Amino acid sequence: MPLRGDICETERLSSSRAKFEYVPAMGAIAREAGALLMQYFDRNIKIEYKGEADLVTAADRKSEALIRERIRELWPGHDVLGEEEGLRDTGSEYRWYVDPLDGTTNFAHGYPVFCVSMGLQKRQEMIAGVCYDPTRDEMFAAERGKGAYLNEQLIHVSKITNLAESLLATGFPSHKRHKNPNIYFYHQITLRSHGVRRAGSAALDLCAVACGRFDGFWEFNLNPWDTAAGVLMVEEAGGRVTDFGGGPFHLDSRETVASNGLIHGALVNEFQQIFAGRGLEVLPDPREYAKKD
Repeated sequence: MPLRGDICETERLSSSRAKFEYVPAMGAIAREAGALLMQYFDRNIKIEYKGEADLVTAADRKSEALIRERIRELWPGHDVLGEEEGLRDTGSEYRWYVDPLDGTTNFAHGYPVFCVSMGLQKRQEMIAGVCYDPTRDEMFAAERGKGAYLNEQLIHVSKITNLAESLLATGFPSHKRHKNPNIYFYHQITLRSHGVRRAGSAALDLCAVACGRFDGFWEFNLNPWDTAAGVLMVEEAGGRVTDFGGGPFHLDSRETVASNGLIHGALVNEFQQIFAGRGLEVLPDPREYAKKD
């Protein structure tokens, strides 16, 4: 069986740090924000609701405020789009996409899967990104054309070529789940793969594709701050990201399919079959299942 992507032990970020323009400072900001989040984690922090089920915590707000302040200090002419405070738009050719706490629901329930995600765009092209998981002290980082790294070691996507042998990830919306068709995709892809995981952080799922932990990931209706850094990570690690039809990915496309590239065609084909209603397996009836010995 082909091997999964691994960290290349001999190739380190430290040996090439000088060529990175943004990653060192971005990483420092993400670590500071991550440390702030950990001060709140597993406490009885106040949980608010900004939608039917979208959680907002004091940690979200303070993390984003910290990140915005640091960006203003280092790059005062850059624009920032954050999940909590919206867009600061001055017409700059640079725009930051900031998710101060990707995985808010996990965080609020004490489940240790969340991260700080920061992506930087120049003239409509993502040029740098970091995702920091403070519970595991894992820093994913990438700059356009310079590779993707995990804790200063170069990473690559997996080498799995068969969808049936692939481990995949997906996510579901925190609200209006009844209007989202992903349960059908989850069901079908589960039957045609080695399994599908739902961890609750799209940014970390994309990073897991980049380092070969997952072979693919898909989700509906993600926001730009969810995907900006993670998509760059996958691409710089040798993977592929498109919309559900296999077309070019855009931050506002609302369709995200990421993979190691080797299973991408098969995965997109399955999506097209599902959209067309072909070959859909019937969901088992739990009443009939309960009657079995």
